[in-house]
Amino acid sequence: MAAKRLNMRKRYEALTRGMGWETTHQPMDKVFPYDTYEGIKIKDWDKWEDPFRLAVDSYWKYQAEKDKKLYAIMDSFAQNNGQLNLSDARYINAMKLFIQGVTPLEYGAHRHYAHLGRHFRGEGARVACQMQSIDELRHAQTQIHTLSHYNKHFNGMHDPWHMSDRVWYLSVPKSYFEDAMTGGPFEFITSVSFAFEYVLTNLLFVPFMSGAAFNGDQATVTFGFSAQSDESRHMTLGLEIIKFMVEQHEDNLPIVQRFIDKHFWRAYRVLGLVAMMQDYMLPNSPMSWKAAWDIYFTENCSALFDDLGRYGLRMPKYHEVATAEAEHLSHQVWATFYNYGHAAAFHTWMPDVKKMDWLSEKYPNTFDEYYRPRFETFREMEAAGERHYINGLPQLCQVCQIPMVFTDVLNDPTMVSRRVSIHNNSKYHTCGDGCRDIFEFEPEKYIQAWLPVHQIYQGNCGGSEVSEVLDWYNFQPEDGGEYVGSADHQRWQEWKGTAESVSDDRTQAHAS
Repeated sequence: MAAKRLNMRKRYEALTRGMGWETTHQPMDKVFPYDTYEGIKIKDWDKWEDPFRLAVDSYWKYQAEKDKKLYAIMDSFAQNNGQLNLSDARYINAMKLFIQGVTPLEYGAHRHYAHLGRHFRGEGARVACQMQSIDELRHAQTQIHTLSHYNKHFNGMHDPWHMSDRVWYLSVPKSYFEDAMTGGPFEFITSVSFAFEYVLTNLLFVPFMSGAAFNGDQATVTFGFSAQSDESRHMTLGLEIIKFMVEQHEDNLPIVQRFIDKHFWRAYRVLGLVAMMQDYMLPNSPMSWKAAWDIYFTENCSALFDDLGRYGLRMPKYHEVATAEAEHLSHQVWATFYNYGHAAAFHTWMPDVKKMDWLSEKYPNTFDEYYRPRFETFREMEAAGERHYINGLPQLCQVCQIPMVFTDVLNDPTMVSRRVSIHNNSKYHTCGDGCRDIFEFEPEKYIQAWLPVHQIYQGNCGGSEVSEVLDWYNFQPEDGGEYVGSADHQRWQEWKGTAESVSDDRTQAHAS
């Protein structure tokens, strides 16, 4: 008698769950040493609900169809000199920051999900992590392939991996990700799959990719939305792992809540870069950072944690601070990069009158009171030939590694937020209660942080002069500084037939 054809569910189980076995030559705890030391207790791995539900053959067919469409659009974009259809060359600086700061994290996620695919003892979790590992590798590749077209025409994209390992502002995303990778497997998957992918990723991939469309960048729009369909699966994995852990044993709840509190805050701090890109680096901004936060965090996460409340989980600690900071975050981060633009591999500038009016409209409670006067002063200094740069090095937060630029938004937005912790008779500074709590829970981890400013002062970053440090970063002189008069700006003017002297362009920009 012919064997019965398996239905889709049974076939999937045979190709995933049916591939596992109990070890005999060595105990399971020795073969899988990492998934117990965090204190997470798993009674029954078979209770895992697979969020991907794709066997390998189906996965490759599904992704191949997406890639055919993606690369067809990318080829068309390149062949038709799509860079000429951008709203303005300023926009490319957001893409420079994206490939320097985000793309290396995608590759790091690929490597560590592959690690989890070996070290979770449950077959369902292993398969899910292996699938996400492949997804993350694909994301890194498509981003590199898309942005390689811009590398032909603009500066600052020539060595993102070297920069990721060394540059001061890229230590912010890198330290967040390495913090997660050096935790246990459950901490990592909570950090990336839940705190970032489920709670916060829409703030990166949805409004920002819409911004790419508003600025004529169809290639980035395409890779963004191609990745977003994968992100929906990743979000499902994040939600599944949270529910799985808290359902397995009551002792898991406080550990999971601590993971959520910590990595929400760490991932949120990284998104300060995205807030700046959203409000200042897009010539045409379809949505402010504040509006995106209200939709994708305040509304969505309130509903999410209403659902998770039945498991005993609550909203991440200090979420109210993050919501209050939405009024200030992008302005404070942009002002910082404007002052340190000579040490960045992208250009900065002061917003013109049109952009400032847009910011006033989107931030009626804060922009005109706290930030417009400062920016107008900077513009006046530019017009007088005194473009402002800070040559000193700032104090960094011991945890998130961001300069101390954030203010006490709940009490006095004009005062810098700073916390001090004492460990082994030494002082350590953090940028607020969120980072302070993370530091004080496991200080031995964070006192080892490789802080760029400390390393520069110790002479470990190429030398004692700014030029030597920039050489160590592998920056070229044309990569950073003021946008007006830069090589990118002049090239754009030549393409558009609007070449003028730099001084005339500055005058017209300020007059506008």
